[in-house]
Amino acid sequence: MSAENNSLYELATEAIANYIEIYLELSRQTSGFNLLQPLNLEGVEEKTVILRGINSLLDPISATAEEVFAEWQRVQALPFDTEKAITDGVYLKLRNTVETWLNDLEKDTNQFSDFQPEYIQSHPYMLPLFQRLIGVSSKAALKKQIGNVCDRTISKPASRKLAQMLDEKVANKTIDRGQILQSVEPTLEGIVRDLVGRVFLESLVANALDSAGVPYKSESESQPIDGVIYNFRADFVIPDDRSPQAFIEVRKSSSRHASLYAKDKMFSAINWKGKNKELLAVLVVDGDWTSQTLKAMARVFDYVLPIAKATEVAEIIAAYINGDKSKLKWLIDFSIKSSDDL
Repeated sequence: MSAENNSLYELATEAIANYIEIYLELSRQTSGFNLLQPLNLEGVEEKTVILRGINSLLDPISATAEEVFAEWQRVQALPFDTEKAITDGVYLKLRNTVETWLNDLEKDTNQFSDFQPEYIQSHPYMLPLFQRLIGVSSKAALKKQIGNVCDRTISKPASRKLAQMLDEKVANKTIDRGQILQSVEPTLEGIVRDLVGRVFLESLVANALDSAGVPYKSESESQPIDGVIYNFRADFVIPDDRSPQAFIEVRKSSSRHASLYAKDKMFSAINWKGKNKELLAVLVVDGDWTSQTLKAMARVFDYVLPIAKATEVAEIIAAYINGDKSKLKWLIDFSIKSSDDL
């Protein structure tokens, strides 16, 4: 499968990584956007980051660098929406991709009238469109009808069944292209929401640690940290899992799930700090946490800070691993013993 025919998730992963790098490079060039100038805004992607971050309706394609800069200056008092600055470009790429796929599908199937199993099998990345055309938005429901499928591979038997369903439900019927494109939106939103939680926030923290010269291991690079109850990986362990001095957990929440997420994060901190007596615990948050959950977590974690203060997080940890023990706020005495020891 060629790169341009990757799944929507793969395309989104590549796009968000690209926009994160553009955002970080802009931040580096302009000292955290404090010294932004038109010369930093020559590219469409750079203009997209700034305009969407300030919720401007200017078109980044047609607007000049001077116009974007003037718009930036006009709304300096407004908070910069970093997530929107990065994700709007990702949404645009995904929507353009889906529309291109729909155009190709219409042409290749003679205006949606001839669906061949071989075509379906060789175009698994179009699965979201196949699903919407037959009116099945849930992949789980589709699997019950045609077997195990995904947007990376569709078997021959499943391709035959799907082709038959498409012929029965779509062939010789009027297709509302706008409705099909709109029906894919929840899938795009789910993909981007997942990537924001997994990739975007952790990338900002990693960049801050790198800039401060703080050594660390990410979750994918490290081994589990020893705990009282269980051993588990943290999002970041400093300097490494063999001799941990600090850990960082990164979590985006909504007010609806805040209590559940808070309990999970607090237990992880108690588990690790109870085993490692001088382990600095840092929680970096984003989203709609309730004040009650933030207060509760602040009685377990040494620091609970928003993602906007990622640089401050790195500075605190740098000071701690360099000997400033005043940064440690909580000592947790937590152990489990056999009754035979009593």
